[in-house]
Amino acid sequence: MRNITFIAASLVILCAFNWAIFDKEILRRTGDTVLLELAPVDPRSLMQGDYMRLNYKITADMGWVAHTTGALERGYLVIVPDQDGVGKFVRIDNGKPLGENERLLRYHIDGGRFRLVPDSFMFQEGLRNTYQPAKYGVFKFDKSGNRVLVGLAGTDRKLIEPPPESIPSP
Repeated sequence: MRNITFIAASLVILCAFNWAIFDKEILRRTGDTVLLELAPVDPRSLMQGDYMRLNYKITADMGWVAHTTGALERGYLVIVPDQDGVGKFVRIDNGKPLGENERLLRYHIDGGRFRLVPDSFMFQEGLRNTYQPAKYGVFKFDKSGNRVLVGLAGTDRKLIEPPPESIPSP
């Protein structure tokens, strides 16, 4: 009986993980693309191993918003993509229905600074120089407000692709 319970619980957990992965893959393929401009990060901590710390320009000037609007410690920013697909701050979410192109970004305030997650981007070892010139985080959004970081883009707003020789063969 114990083994059956263990196997059943394991299958439920495995199915839940697989569903979450499947859900994110659908979002990656079918979501609306919105770019978030990256802000400079202290160069000494920009690269740490096989990931890059990310800071978003949209949060760099948001300190005044927390003080003037009474923003909660955790909540949502409302953004709208401009004609180039770059997300621009509109307001702190107040529960009103979103406009046609508006999207929600979850934030938290840490030490008086707005933070968005993800705040790091992982990449294959040895690709530091490929991703270092990134200027945008590339996100996919669905209609429910879910989002996923799918990559980084350069000044041309095109997704940075690793060189073919760096992709492991199956």
